[in-house]
Amino acid sequence: MTLKNSGSDADRHKKVLAGLVRDREIREGGYRERALKLFPHVCASCGREFSGKRLKELTVHHRDHNHDNNPPDGSNWELLCVYCHDHEHEKSLIGKYYQGAPADQEKPAQLVANPFDKLDSLLKPKKSDSGSTGNDGGIS
Repeated sequence: MTLKNSGSDADRHKKVLAGLVRDREIREGGYRERALKLFPHVCASCGREFSGKRLKELTVHHRDHNHDNNPPDGSNWELLCVYCHDHEHEKSLIGKYYQGAPADQEKPAQLVANPFDKLDSLLKPKKSDSGSTGNDGGIS
């Protein structure tokens, strides 16, 4: 049994392998991969350790909340688990609220139409109903 397409399979294999190597190099150049090389795989807040499949639950938190500030020494980063990372950002939002966030951020967006606008007029009894017995003429 001979393979006729062995040349094209080899070319396809080389392309896929080159793509995987390129993707790995790009990923390693990102700040998350650099932070994982610099710091132990432990949440800086709760102290849980992460390895294997659970390593994806460990995130990089920018201390100054500026994702463009990525110094090579990692001084603006800390590794936090997803739960502590969410908590850290909630603390920031709550702090802004207590400091007196601008009113335009606190108010919800204005509705285009209010579905309850005419509800009062629909619930009030009509003047012609004042003498009725409460039966609308339908079958009981």
